[in-house]
Amino acid sequence: MSENQQKATSYWKENLKYLTILLSIWFIVSYGAGILLKDTLNSIKLGGFKLGFWFAQQGSIYVFVVLIFVYVRLMNKLDKKYGYDED
Repeated sequence: MSENQQKATSYWKENLKYLTILLSIWFIVSYGAGILLKDTLNSIKLGGFKLGFWFAQQGSIYVFVVLIFVYVRLMNKLDKKYGYDED
């Protein structure tokens, strides 16, 4: 295996690791907080709405948007680490 192939394989493995972690966080927030823990979270109010309802309707979307920005930052660092950045 050439050095470029090893570099590309390492890059892709790290990328998949980041994707797995970030999508797991999103799944836990959207499914866990919005569905599984909704009854527990509904005892807390946020802006006049029950917290379980808020996570099901808004929270998972906000978390997803934040995770997109985190992913962009992580990928920029990863690109620089492996020399794929365009700077």
